[in-house]
Amino acid sequence: MNLKVLLPFRIFAEKTGVTRIVAETREGSFGILPRRLDCAAALAPGILIYENKIEGEVYLAVDEGVLIKTGLDVLVSVRNAIAGTDLGKLRDSVESEFLNLDEREQSVRSALAKIESGFIRRLAEFYHD
Repeated sequence: MNLKVLLPFRIFAEKTGVTRIVAETREGSFGILPRRLDCAAALAPGILIYENKIEGEVYLAVDEGVLIKTGLDVLVSVRNAIAGTDLGKLRDSVESEFLNLDEREQSVRSALAKIESGFIRRLAEFYHD
């Protein structure tokens, strides 16, 4: 099979010769082999596993997204992904990446709160004038 993993602004991975894929949805995990019928699935945040002869078994920590299989092509589109062959190291990478995201998210929320309060203050001044 041919596996392509897309992020919002780039192609994360393009692999050929993939022999199996295991993905997670909100209903549980499911496997994809080359002769499986075409399908589409909403992915939950978790571990996506693929295997090929060159790399062996590879783990991808993925954020929520979509998986589409058509013929021998499997397209995975997610918001964020991190690759690894060791689950322990992958877990550490995911934790540090998500902590960075949390810090950035908090700073963005703080900036938005300042913008909103400034807008409301100006609107109140305009209303009273």
